[in-house]
Amino acid sequence: MRAIRVERLGGPEVLTLAEVPPPEPGPGEVRIKVAAAGVNFIDVYHRSGLYPLTVPFIPGSEAAGVVDAVGAGVAEFRPGDRVAHAMQLGSYAEYQVVPARNLVSVPPEVSLEDAAAIMLQGMTAHYLATSTFSLHPGHRALVHAAAGGVGLLLVQIAKMRGATVYGTVSTEEKARLAREAGADEVILYTRTDFETEVRRLTGGEGVDVVYDSVGRATFEASMRCLKPRGYLVLYGQSSGPVPPLDPQVLNQRGSLFLTRPSLGHYIARREELLARAGDLFGWLRDGKLRLRVDRTFPLDEAAEAHRLLEGRGSAGKLLLIP
Repeated sequence: MRAIRVERLGGPEVLTLAEVPPPEPGPGEVRIKVAAAGVNFIDVYHRSGLYPLTVPFIPGSEAAGVVDAVGAGVAEFRPGDRVAHAMQLGSYAEYQVVPARNLVSVPPEVSLEDAAAIMLQGMTAHYLATSTFSLHPGHRALVHAAAGGVGLLLVQIAKMRGATVYGTVSTEEKARLAREAGADEVILYTRTDFETEVRRLTGGEGVDVVYDSVGRATFEASMRCLKPRGYLVLYGQSSGPVPPLDPQVLNQRGSLFLTRPSLGHYIARREELLARAGDLFGWLRDGKLRLRVDRTFPLDEAAEAHRLLEGRGSAGKLLLIP
C-alpha cells in the first residue's frame, strides 16, 4: 500500500511517499480502507519531534473509511461498515489498523470526508466548551485562531451554549469566517493589540476563559485578558512552547486557573468517545454545526498540506485523500 513515512524528524520535506506492506489486524483490531485523513497540528508536532516518536513511523491521527478486515474478538464492526477515529497514529496511508474500541460508526447522513474532518478537531472543540471549561449563558470567552479548524467549531459550540465569544484572527477573510460562525466580536491581532481590545470590550473586567492554541506568542497576554479566577486553557502551541511559569503568577493575577488538556484524556472512556462523536454527528445532521473543509490534497502532497497549516494559510480543515 502507499503511505507517508517519516524516517527522520524535521520539516515538511521529511514526509515521503513509500510502498509498505498493508498492516494486519490483530485481536480486537480493525483494518480500515482510509477514505480521508485529517491534517492536524499534532501531526506537525510528531513530524518535527516536539512530541517525540520513534522513527520510522506513518503520521496522521485522524481518519474515516470503510472496514476492510477485522481481527479476532471484534463483534461490533464488520467489513463494509463506515467508521472514523481520532488519536490513533498511522492515518496517512491507504489502510490503517485501529483498535475497535477507538472507532465510531459514521451515520449515513454524514460523508466520510466530513467524518474525517470533524473527529479530532470537533471532539477537541466539544471537550473544551463542555468539559474543560463548561460554557453557559453569561460567560465570556476569548478564542484564539477563531478561523482555524478547531476555532470555527469552538465558536459555534460556544454560541450554542449561550456564551459571548471574542475571536482573534489574522486577516479580513478569516474575520468574515469567524463572524459567520457566530463570533460576537472579531479582533484582527495583526492590526490591534488583542489584550487592549478585550479589556475595552469587557469594560476592563476580562473574560471568563481563554482558549489558546497558539502558545508562546499569545500566552502572557492571554493570561492578562482573564478576570479573577478565570481559566486559561492552553490546548496547543502552534507558535512554540510557552516558557516556564512560576505558579505564584496565577495568584498575583487573580487566582487564575491554568490547564494544558489533551483530547486523549477526554475520550479515554469509550462511552465518552461515543457521546462526543454522537453529539457532533447529530449537530451536523441537524444543521446546527457547519463544517468547513478548506482544501483536500492527494496523499503524495502531504508536505504541502503541512506547509499550508504551519504557515497559517488555511481557514478550516485540511484533508488528505489516499
